[in-house]
Amino acid sequence: MKDVTDYNALSDADFRAMVRAFVETEYPDIRRYALSRLHWDEVKPWYLKLSERGWLCPTWPVEHGGMGLTAGKHLIMIEEFERFGAARVNDIGPVMLGPLLLKYGSEAQKAHFLPKILSGEHIWAQGYSEPGAGSDLAAVRCEAVLDGDEWVINGQKTWTTLGMDANWIFILARTDKTVKKQAGISFLLVPMEAKGVTQRPILNLDLEEEFCEVFFDDMRVPADHIVGEVNGGWTAAKALLGHERVFIGAPRLSASAMARLERIARRVGVWDDPVFRDRFVALQCDVADLSDLFETYVDKLRGGQEIGADVAMLKIFQSELYQRISELAMEVAGEEAGLRHAPAGDRRNHAAAVYLSARPTTIFGGSTEGMRSMLAKAVLGLPTG
Repeated sequence: MKDVTDYNALSDADFRAMVRAFVETEYPDIRRYALSRLHWDEVKPWYLKLSERGWLCPTWPVEHGGMGLTAGKHLIMIEEFERFGAARVNDIGPVMLGPLLLKYGSEAQKAHFLPKILSGEHIWAQGYSEPGAGSDLAAVRCEAVLDGDEWVINGQKTWTTLGMDANWIFILARTDKTVKKQAGISFLLVPMEAKGVTQRPILNLDLEEEFCEVFFDDMRVPADHIVGEVNGGWTAAKALLGHERVFIGAPRLSASAMARLERIARRVGVWDDPVFRDRFVALQCDVADLSDLFETYVDKLRGGQEIGADVAMLKIFQSELYQRISELAMEVAGEEAGLRHAPAGDRRNHAAAVYLSARPTTIFGGSTEGMRSMLAKAVLGLPTG
């Protein structure tokens, strides 16, 4: 049954106690502290349980099935989910597409797609990156041509996270080759199970099928599956990238890695070592600073403010901090760090899992080098070239 509590009226302590009790009781022990990203069949019961309670989309407005949380309350929820090792659900729909449709979608699109995200009927993937369009996203070559009342799509997307679990994907496609590259892009909603769509898995560093390539061969979608204006997809894409970088910059991963680092340090006997504690406390202060910065940007999103290029600071801060924590965990774990399974089967203490998870964070969602260049140009006004 959906909880109708006014969460923002609760004190932080009461809200934290509510979330903690729910996750501790309802999240299955067997899924806690997973070593890799779980797939849809593994997280579906938890996804549906969150949806039934009304907790699947914390930042969506209440009238659209969300919780309407403030940034502070949302951060508390993230912290408590991490405390009990709750896996991240397939959240491209709840975290990325949902807010985009709320801002740019037609009323018909909101009425059709938002409830299906909440019910789990539609599981979404993001189709942005291509073999020749990663950091330079405006260079997409995947093409959509209008044929009567349908778009005919041809091209390829790559590094599609959990794409093999999705039955829908939103893509950027080139709909006009005669204008500058940012002006000829449209944002389309595409069913993955339709004729003309094929997938090929990509293994990550931990040899898990976390990503895939998606190929479109004369694939057709209705003309009204475009979000916003034809050739206006770059506006939606930039908004979504800003939104994505806020949530990529969430302190969730770093906070979880710090908890793992503490457990490892206690187990191997260095927890009381003053040199280690100095390094640990310095990282702890950085996580606190990251949390404050994250709250600032979430408050901007909730207030309807545009997220500017400066959000790159958040993404850089989180990814580099996560890597520093993971590197210290590997150093402290010593020879145990290379074990695929932690001693006594305790998945919470596995150092290599967090290390391998941290390596690509300075690449996906915009490389650190690209983010620094963007800050130099768009925020500091430094010359380029």
